[in-house]
Amino acid sequence: MARGQQKIQSQQKAGKKAADAKRAQGHDQKKAAQAALTYQCSVCKSQMPDPKTYKQHFVNKHPKVTLPEELKDVVA
Repeated sequence: MARGQQKIQSQQKAGKKAADAKRAQGHDQKKAAQAALTYQCSVCKSQMPDPKTYKQHFVNKHPKVTLPEELKDVVA
């Protein structure tokens, strides 16, 4: 087992390597989540991931407004 100075240097090297790998990966959950929201409600501008969710939202939140053409053939 490494002790003393060698151990400290090894930990610093491993930490730097991990930080560089994380930076290079560039994974951002907020951007990925935003990219998944492709449908936007025409009334309240709320965003949904798929047409089924969009239709459910529209029927529940905007019952007095007529259903948009793109949602009429979607099965909920």
